[in-house]
Amino acid sequence: MNAGTTSLRKALGWREGAALTIASVLGSGVLYLPALTARLAGPGGLLAWIGMGIMIIPLALTLGQLAVEVPDAGGVAAFARAAFGDIGGTAAGWLFLGTVPVAAPIAALIGAGYVQAALGLGHWFVLPAAALLLAVAVLLNALGVEISGRTATAIVVMIAALLLLAIAVGASRVQAAAFHPFLPHGLAPIGLSTALLFWAFVGWEALAHYAEEFEDPRRDLMRSIVISIVVIDILYLLLAVVTVGTRSYEVGGGVAALAVMLGRGIGSWATIATALLALLVTYGTVHAYVGGFARLVYAQARAGDFPEFFGVLHPGRRTPVRVLVTLAVVFALVFGWDALHPFQLEGLLGWTSGIFIALYVLAMLAALRLLPQKRSRIMAGAALLLCLASWPFLSWEALYPFGLVGVGLLVRWRQESRRNLGNRREPTNRRA
Repeated sequence: MNAGTTSLRKALGWREGAALTIASVLGSGVLYLPALTARLAGPGGLLAWIGMGIMIIPLALTLGQLAVEVPDAGGVAAFARAAFGDIGGTAAGWLFLGTVPVAAPIAALIGAGYVQAALGLGHWFVLPAAALLLAVAVLLNALGVEISGRTATAIVVMIAALLLLAIAVGASRVQAAAFHPFLPHGLAPIGLSTALLFWAFVGWEALAHYAEEFEDPRRDLMRSIVISIVVIDILYLLLAVVTVGTRSYEVGGGVAALAVMLGRGIGSWATIATALLALLVTYGTVHAYVGGFARLVYAQARAGDFPEFFGVLHPGRRTPVRVLVTLAVVFALVFGWDALHPFQLEGLLGWTSGIFIALYVLAMLAALRLLPQKRSRIMAGAALLLCLASWPFLSWEALYPFGLVGVGLLVRWRQESRRNLGNRREPTNRRA
């Protein structure tokens, strides 16, 4: 079977689109970052949540409009290619190569660590549980986009119910004194918190990878994005306020802060509730990450940036199975490394946040060239400025995306050099 003999199946509507987007954004960050930002910046960390909640509105809407204009499984890479040619597509593709293969295991490790803390299990639990989550995500994505969309919808409904329970329980214990002093560490930690919160708000681009699979992308893509923005902003901000107002971040030991908050309200049921929530949000985000990344690699292979081997779909399910199998192998290697040299999660959040900021910068630059309406370009420009303002707070980690792009362009240059050399030799061989 040759690449291109099958096409991605058109089976998604706005409900599945909204669910896939919410699942990809409302992920493991909800377990970890409300407590982390509160520890870094005190109650002032709420300003970071509000700022990011506002920042992502033009960002998310612009990404949705780009997906409508360029409905391609390549997502941001397709936008960059349409705006800046093959160099832009190559740069975006290599940036993605530096995210999901590491970001998905990070998300799984955070979620498994949360379950381990909530249930009081030994550290031995974390790595096998994280590996199992990713294995299930790979399998379900391989089975077809219909199953993927239905799975995401069911997960998002359960996540929202559990988060609303946690917010309701915590709200009854919020104390005004918990918000004073509001800036115990000054303004600087708010900037760092804002940059780290990119981890909690990344994922809007994931829907673009499914654009080819919408039955009516022009009608349903933007509807999916708008619903996602409303749901995510409300849930994140309410949870951050309750985390600060109950001071649960002071005694929760990082990822266990939500468990502490729930435990004060519903007692022994908190253990089950927090463990289930951790599993659902973790699986939801890795499910969307894995599916979107597999489609990106397939589209890049189809465009000639990645090996042709990956530009082939399963003949029946029309899923990029070869990419998914390869990704499973990469995940195994990442977990093997973690077993020998455990990751420092805060540091890895900085690395991945830097890459996603770079991807969004590239996407907004593409929007300035591709989107026809002036209002759309104004939104893209506003989102671009906000992304650029957040980047310096990552310190030297912000340089990592430039290294990835440099490697990608070097690889492309070598491929083109070999191709040109082969073309020059071919007439000589024919004359001989």
